[in-house]
Amino acid sequence: MKPPEKISCVDCGGECHLISYLSDEEPLEPGTVLSYRCSDCNDRWDLVWEPDQE
Repeated sequence: MKPPEKISCVDCGGECHLISYLSDEEPLEPGTVLSYRCSDCNDRWDLVWEPDQE
């Protein structure tokens, strides 16, 4: 499972884009910190990756 390329900004409601480098060769591990930057207010959001356990 891949993380979303875009999320909604909590502060302004704009679009945040994934700015973390993700390797195609290594799987994304739970607990990995992903960084997003809002294109409207320029805030940065760091989120801990915890994929759904379905």
